Amino acid sequence: MQLERFVLNAYSTNCYVLYDGGEAVIVDPGGEAPKILEFLEQEKLQVVLIVNTHGHCDHIIANAWFMEKTQAPLAIHSEDAPFLTDPRLNLGEKVRMEVHPVKADRLLVEGEKIAFGSASLQVIHTPGHTPGGICLYGDCVLISGDTLFRSSVGRWDFPGSDELALKSSLRRLTQLPPETKIYPGHGFSTTLERELAHNPFLKSLQGSD
Repeated sequence: MQLERFVLNAYSTNCYVLYDGGEAVIVDPGGEAPKILEFLEQEKLQVVLIVNTHGHCDHIIANAWFMEKTQAPLAIHSEDAPFLTDPRLNLGEKVRMEVHPVKADRLLVEGEKIAFGSASLQVIHTPGHTPGGICLYGDCVLISGDTLFRSSVGRWDFPGSDELALKSSLRRLTQLPPETKIYPGHGFSTTLERELAHNPFLKSLQGSD
């Protein structure tokens, strides 16, 4: 499995293209990006799925554009599906970011596998930042969305956010192998080992119930 990162929109949202065996998955299309299409064409990749780690506008704004350009279906966790068409929930109304409403073709659930080429990613339901936030895990790689960042974690003061749920989700992630490479929704990549040692939010969870 290979990974390419693209930084999109005014909020510097990370969009990832994960690929293997000529097939690709696009995670969090945060802007209309011809450079991503150029990359797909250059690598001769067929997009088999577009995935949203959660339903905030800066992660979904180009869903419709990429669906049209790639003819790929859209997937999101069932609990964040309403965010795709509700500007209050997806914060588009708040930040004046207009999202073309589209419905998901596939509603993801905990433990589901997303396959492409000979690779696969497992859906980990990580509510807290949003009710249907997910991480994607496979091959010692974690696409963490806005659940876990380098030295920080996702906010819990938005509609549908839940601090206790976020803490529970983070606690689950601390059980992954420490060498896990983490690719967050914003900012630079990191490792779980580094976050366990330096992220104050994860450090506060260690040893707690």
